[in-house]
Amino acid sequence: MVRNSHILNAASNLLGIALLIITGIHITNQSQRSIADEIAWAAAVCFGLSCLLSYLSIRKEEENSRAEDWADRIFLCGLATLFVAVLVLARPFL
Repeated sequence: MVRNSHILNAASNLLGIALLIITGIHITNQSQRSIADEIAWAAAVCFGLSCLLSYLSIRKEEENSRAEDWADRIFLCGLATLFVAVLVLARPFL
């Protein structure tokens, strides 16, 4: 099963969401009161790295590429990190 194009698509979309969260926090001047933007930055780095590795995996065209495996692992780390950032951001409203 080819996962790399799916990882690239999902990671690039979630990278945009992470950057949107960071921008929203900075526009509303909430960055000093919350660590959600730092957590979202970590998620953005994970998604960016996942995009890069997924792209490299597509370029190699191997069936079971190490880059694809790492892209998948890093994508899951980024997903968990983004979830934590959203929880930290929404904590005052819960």
